[in-house]
Amino acid sequence: MRLLTARRRPAAALALCAAALALTGSAVAAPGPSAPAASAAGAPYRDPSVAVADRVEDLLARMTLDDKLGQMTQVEKDALVPQSDLAAYRIGSVLSGGDSTVSPNNARTWADTYDGLQRTALTTPLGIPMIYGIDAVHGHNAVRGATLFPHNIGLGATRDPALVERVGRAVAEEVSGTGIDWDFAPCLCVARDDRWGRTYESYGETPELPSAMTTFVTGLQGETLGAGPGSVLATAKHYLGDGGTTGGVDQGNTELSEARLRAIHLPPFQEAVRRGVGSVMLSYSSWNGVKSHANKYLVTDVLKGELGFTGFVVSDWAAVDQLDGQTGFTGAEITTAVNAGVDMVMVPHDYRKFLTLLRGEVTAGRVPLSRIDDANRRILTKKFQLGLFEQPLTDRSYTGTVGSAAHRQLARQAVRQSQVLLKNSGGILPLPKSAKLFVAGKSADDIGNQSGGWTVGWQGGSGPVTEGTTILRGIRDAVTDSSRVTYDRYGYGIDGSYTAAVAVVGETPYAEGRGDRPNGLGLDQEDLGTLARLRASGVPVVVVLVSGRPLDIAAQLPDWRALLAAWLPGTEGAGVSDVLFGDHAPTGRLPMSWMNSSAQQPVNDGDGKTPLFPYGYGLTYDGTDPDPDPTPSPAACTASLRVASAWQGGYQAEVTVENTGSAALTGWSVTWDLAGSGITNLWNGSLTTDDGRATVRNAAHNGALLPGARTSFGFIATGSAGAPTPACTSG
Repeated sequence: MRLLTARRRPAAALALCAAALALTGSAVAAPGPSAPAASAAGAPYRDPSVAVADRVEDLLARMTLDDKLGQMTQVEKDALVPQSDLAAYRIGSVLSGGDSTVSPNNARTWADTYDGLQRTALTTPLGIPMIYGIDAVHGHNAVRGATLFPHNIGLGATRDPALVERVGRAVAEEVSGTGIDWDFAPCLCVARDDRWGRTYESYGETPELPSAMTTFVTGLQGETLGAGPGSVLATAKHYLGDGGTTGGVDQGNTELSEARLRAIHLPPFQEAVRRGVGSVMLSYSSWNGVKSHANKYLVTDVLKGELGFTGFVVSDWAAVDQLDGQTGFTGAEITTAVNAGVDMVMVPHDYRKFLTLLRGEVTAGRVPLSRIDDANRRILTKKFQLGLFEQPLTDRSYTGTVGSAAHRQLARQAVRQSQVLLKNSGGILPLPKSAKLFVAGKSADDIGNQSGGWTVGWQGGSGPVTEGTTILRGIRDAVTDSSRVTYDRYGYGIDGSYTAAVAVVGETPYAEGRGDRPNGLGLDQEDLGTLARLRASGVPVVVVLVSGRPLDIAAQLPDWRALLAAWLPGTEGAGVSDVLFGDHAPTGRLPMSWMNSSAQQPVNDGDGKTPLFPYGYGLTYDGTDPDPDPTPSPAACTASLRVASAWQGGYQAEVTVENTGSAALTGWSVTWDLAGSGITNLWNGSLTTDDGRATVRNAAHNGALLPGARTSFGFIATGSAGAPTPACTSG
């Protein structure tokens, strides 16, 4: 997010500040000076012409243990009391949690707050800038007046990776305008049970859809992190398997074989790593009883080793403190997490105790210094790549982009592309703009409801929580005569004179934990009462469903002439009316299988169950398509084989399949010569062998590939790996 050519903070000023604030003390108190500031002023790590790796090594050699431990510490902004502790304890990162805010809540105040904290961080002897993280998960959602895009479930319905990249770029610009340089997004979870309260944070239930939408990473970071202005560090989260917990329980246990875990939940992270994602956040959840934050095999061996991830791993909020099931940090918990591969700990409050315990574990030899240095190399590399040492303060040229007209237009496009038309009996949609309409429902005129959780607060809230266009306002702006639109939230006052009744119903805002619905996914009593009043009038009912997941509506569906899944559209409700009135035909397709009833959960593509509406379902308007897709080129795919590990008499390999055409693939197969090898185990596909050749066809869950999307399968074989060249065929 920073211009590398911007002027630097004068070295003399750094030296004066460092001399003023340098403190002495033990491991419990704030650390003393790391090195004389004057010696750091002309050091190689200060020279942007020096290679990043060399700058990191030069800086690392100058750092004390306290400097290094501070870099691994992330603290909630509001917990830094006094603010000077940021420098005194050499804190490397600050964050704003879901309910952390500034006053007044606007872009300028956020930027001023960031700059004040950064100036404090720079007063340390080595002048290492902080990195500031925030959950900008559907826009810069902590900032009142920011552009809020559809939540991920809606973006998944667009099936448009290029659009998602543009959304990522817009988010990066708005985040940059407030100084913040690190976004805890995108969520690459593969949601497999709609009862889970974070379902709306998932792009879809199959690994291919979240994998395709990792373009959001490129939107945030750019093609190369820090190569241009407005580059924000992205975070692939939550690693690994949080969308697959038994019963959809938040922070629960994902009970799967390793082959199924790799097949379903790993591919999006693999694709994010390929795109150069700078950080990965671990999941609160467990895999077969082992917490992700304690799972060295998944974090160090698979993510950092097998996948080749070179960024840094951050814990989730207070997650390390959960490892022993008791409140309060222990040295054993910290050692377990850091040795498992956690590079930065989101503490987020009691940083003094955390640093004391971490120092004690290192001094006792339970956390090796090599692990501390590895974590610091990873963190410092990203700070150098972002240009924080050259331009540590807010780039104010982006502050005016927060909530800009251009970004709101993009959000409106994303909204209309996310709409999924599930029923349109008698072709009642699109509605004529001259129609006399009755609008009802608790979410018709509620910007908070249509934006969902993580909207100016962790759990979100109903009402005018931020600026934007409600769905009702969009309807009134779209018709030829707004006086012919009547609104009553509860449906009172309707009579038979109306052309149609538009009911905007569904869920009210929530986030994780509170959003879990183990006891049913039906509409609430208010919605059912509103719908009953509309139906009793005899007027055709068009339902716009505002929700973070499919809902249990099969029993009510026969009473509705049309059903439009609007998901959680964000601030630009006019995108819904664009589709209702036919300015744009609906093109969205279901990113989730739509249940017949709550009792059917979990229901997913390829599991043998018959849903009400299958994954990928979506209607459009007959004879109308204002935004036709270009004629696709023939489907095509490529396959590449990589040997992951080898031993005497055997090896493990991974084959990556990529859709290189512009049309979606519905299936694929890969063939190659075995050359004397014998495959003993294979996952993510079905194997046949004939006359010394192997053929692997896609599994049920990974055959559909959008253009540019990738998937993979793996196998273990006897013999020598050799250099087989696989050939891919679309099918």
